[in-house]
Amino acid sequence: MPVRTAAEWIRKNSHALAGRDPDQPLEDLRPLAPLVRDAKIVALGAAARQTRELSVVAHRIVRLLVEQEGFRTVALEGDVPARLGLDVHVATGEGDPRELLAEARAFWQTREILDLVGWMRSYNQRHPEDPVRFAQPPDKPLRHTARPDGLAALERTLADDVVSWQEQSDDKVVYWGGMAHTAVGDPRTVSPSQPPETHRNMGGYLRERLGSDYRSIGLTLARGSIGVPLPAPGADFVDAVLSAAAADRAGYILNLRAPRPEPVRRLLDAPTRTRLIGPSYDPQDDAAHHLAGGALATWFDIVVHTERVTPARPLP
Repeated sequence: MPVRTAAEWIRKNSHALAGRDPDQPLEDLRPLAPLVRDAKIVALGAAARQTRELSVVAHRIVRLLVEQEGFRTVALEGDVPARLGLDVHVATGEGDPRELLAEARAFWQTREILDLVGWMRSYNQRHPEDPVRFAQPPDKPLRHTARPDGLAALERTLADDVVSWQEQSDDKVVYWGGMAHTAVGDPRTVSPSQPPETHRNMGGYLRERLGSDYRSIGLTLARGSIGVPLPAPGADFVDAVLSAAAADRAGYILNLRAPRPEPVRRLLDAPTRTRLIGPSYDPQDDAAHHLAGGALATWFDIVVHTERVTPARPLP
């Protein structure tokens, strides 16, 4: 049976996650390092923004890339840290990070993001000669002769901005955002938007421009709560295979570029759906919330799967 074969292969070829807090040792993440260290931009695309566990694993990956692999820019999708004063805070300590985050997009107003900002400031205090910083918007936005409208235009703008910063700064960049944007979609479909949005996304543009210098990491999930119950994924979601492979593990790292036997290759390269949980999620219509139009091994170079999630903690 292909699904069972794929789950068994994933179980044998993945690396268990152990850390549950952002400041825990990074030994469990070390298998990720050689898979991304030579990239210019590494994107962490979360299936849901509003979970503690995906935020913690993203924070720990940021730590790994900065502390051990020479990445020096963090890009937070959907906000400009300079507008908030967060870039100045991590550089100098000026300002109260809680008050600064109170002006951010709602999905960044969490204790988990406050922890990230605190860690960046602490890192810079320890390494004043080689600091980590937030990405800045380009001085001169790129202009295109034929520019699409709406969400399709946003996707190109997201790609333009992060590429411009990387080229200007010559930093290796870790980009923390939503899976709908970071997956390599050429095109991809986001549901349950009405009608579903189908177009090339940021990840598609970045892969076209950068090739393997862009690495896409999918932060997937299975079940738990985001403030409302999140049921186990249905059988028509590739997440069901990822969940079956978890066994008794809280999560794991899977290299989707590793050699795969033919039955596994066929399943992971086949068109599928993966969970995509936005702010308007309805657990009574769980199947409607997904990313489609591609395959797991097309969207992502690496999957970091978390089996059970809980809600992110809002700032007091």
